[in-house]
Amino acid sequence: MNPRIRAEADFKTRLAAKGPGATPPNDAAPGRSLDAVRAEALAAYDRIEAATKVLAGQAVRSALFEGGRGFDCESFRIARALLRAGDELPKPNGGRLHEFSDANKPSLELGLFSPQPIYTDFETLNLADSLTWLATEAGADDPLVRQALAGKSPRDRAAELVSSTKVRDVAFRKRLYQGGASAVAGASDPMIEFARLVDPESRRLRKVSEEQDEIKHQAHAAIARARNALLGAGGLQYPDATGTLRLSFGTVKGYEENGREISPFTTLGGLYRRAAGMGGRPPFDLTPRWSKSRGRLHPDTPFNFVSTCDIIGGNSGSPVVNRAGEFVGIIFDGNLQGLPWDYAFDDRQGRAIAVDSAAIIEGLDRVYGAKELVRELLDGKRR
Repeated sequence: MNPRIRAEADFKTRLAAKGPGATPPNDAAPGRSLDAVRAEALAAYDRIEAATKVLAGQAVRSALFEGGRGFDCESFRIARALLRAGDELPKPNGGRLHEFSDANKPSLELGLFSPQPIYTDFETLNLADSLTWLATEAGADDPLVRQALAGKSPRDRAAELVSSTKVRDVAFRKRLYQGGASAVAGASDPMIEFARLVDPESRRLRKVSEEQDEIKHQAHAAIARARNALLGAGGLQYPDATGTLRLSFGTVKGYEENGREISPFTTLGGLYRRAAGMGGRPPFDLTPRWSKSRGRLHPDTPFNFVSTCDIIGGNSGSPVVNRAGEFVGIIFDGNLQGLPWDYAFDDRQGRAIAVDSAAIIEGLDRVYGAKELVRELLDGKRR
């Protein structure tokens, strides 16, 4: 973290300094003077600090109430979804909580009407445990906690709520969801009414969090404009991850770990040796199909490889191409030494991990017998 701290301090010094700088590019600060851009960025740091303090001050309570950690069971999550659906869906699309937007409704309904089994004993255990944590962290004398427990122990209150609710019945959920707020209120379901009890405080905490997150978002944008204005596009520094589409360039390259050289490639042969060396115990056991296919596979076929491509959470599934534009693998993980890439890129040991396209083809052909698919992938056309 020290290089990041120094880089930020140096940049803030440049912001505060009087003197010439690059003219703000139109896409960075259209119609703004450099001094105005500098001042806005300096103030942005203070806004970020203030917003972070507000978020930190309510972090535990926000996790308990809006995050649902104080009511951690499927029955509560379903009850809250039904309650809020009745309140949110009649609103204009732009005025709803994001999980109830038109774009998210299919996912909402898929989860809400899932027939997956919900086990009452496990529900009761989870809710009792989380209500205990709620009372411990928020305080047993907190007025809302006292209302939530209704004079009972966390274990007894959890048992009462879980045993008396009907929200685990999919048909019941569909009827309330389709009937809207009036149907939800008319059901008088104990778990839904419990969710209604804590919902005002949950929404209040959420509103504060969203407001402070937006302040931070706007402040970071002001700092980015100043960076572009002072240092030019790219900022003469390694770019921060922003969640935007980008290309990462790197080299297939091994690394050293605890004095041992780690090869950039693993092989299919190594897969079987590793499984045997671990006695076939999970998670090193192989499926029967892969076990039976060993003799048909070329053991030297590359299985996975590592590279210096800069990745972050969310990059899994990204294609890897070589300099000729050929597909050579799929990113799926990073090594432990690459975890600091969340803050700063360093290619001395950090590596991105990809499954090799050669292993994909070999597996499809010789394990799964998908020869027509292999032919299509290699030829680029169907027969």
